[in-house]
Amino acid sequence: MNFFKTKPRTPPDLVRGLRDALPRLEAGPPGGEVRRKANEEVAKNLQQIKSILYGDGEPLPELVAQLAQETYSTDLLYHLLQNIHKLEFESRKDVVQIFNNLLRRQIGARFPTVEYLCSKPEVLFAAFDGYANEEIALNTGMILREMLRHEPLAKILLYSEQFYRFPHYIETTTFGISCDAYTNLKETLTRHKAMVAEYLDKNYDRFFSSFTTLILSNNYVTKRQSLKLLGEILLDRANFNVMTRYIASETNLKMMMNMLRDKSKNIQFEAFHVFKVFVANPKKPPQIESILRRNKDKLLKFLKDFHNDKEDEQFMDEKQFLIVQIESL
Repeated sequence: MNFFKTKPRTPPDLVRGLRDALPRLEAGPPGGEVRRKANEEVAKNLQQIKSILYGDGEPLPELVAQLAQETYSTDLLYHLLQNIHKLEFESRKDVVQIFNNLLRRQIGARFPTVEYLCSKPEVLFAAFDGYANEEIALNTGMILREMLRHEPLAKILLYSEQFYRFPHYIETTTFGISCDAYTNLKETLTRHKAMVAEYLDKNYDRFFSSFTTLILSNNYVTKRQSLKLLGEILLDRANFNVMTRYIASETNLKMMMNMLRDKSKNIQFEAFHVFKVFVANPKKPPQIESILRRNKDKLLKFLKDFHNDKEDEQFMDEKQFLIVQIESL
């Protein structure tokens, strides 16, 4: 019999051990013994925490509850994000899995981790600011995406100043990070429809001033994705008031008419799906009707030759509908 068998470490032991090891990741010289041991300790604690959350078979609810409570009381989630750039590759992946498991944890109708994060918005913003660091951006982007599935957290980001950093991260980062940031922008704007509709209604000018920079981007992918997203936003019933304002603007109509003539056929196609909303509006404001009437002959000639090679019945029907509408002006 082994009288010296080590007792399994409890969730509080693991969380505190991890929390205490994080500051030592930068102690002593780079590549030194102190840092190496700290990295080993962090990796071991993360593995054991992950093991409790995911379990070999079924996770034990009592241990998971203890672990979750300890992460909240020690602010572990914030400290993990603050230090994720110092961790080794596998440990970063473990942090993402731990975050995402805790975010999905549900008790009845409650999501305890979401409730905790609502009182600690700095954790959400630490995940968002990960886009500034190429090494960790895709890890923190995955954590942010899981947060944005929950309306209270998406609302915190949407109503913050940081939300308007999305165009910067989409426009100035590498292709992979830019795509990830765009995915999370889209998630913020399309998942929680009623909440977003209210936000856009109240913050119309500021939002579209920022979003238009993406539509006018010199980057083909950004431009195409943003046009497509604009079409989705305008055609969503929840955004009826926003759509009505958008299609009353001469500037917006002229921008879409210019994009119909873009050198890229895909950009033209996405612009068409926004342009059609202006034309199909049965209550066109006088300034919109005036522009369409002035350009009537050019538009009819243009539309009759527009993407005739497309084998898309719905598109052809919509195009024919626009031709009839413009002819009747």
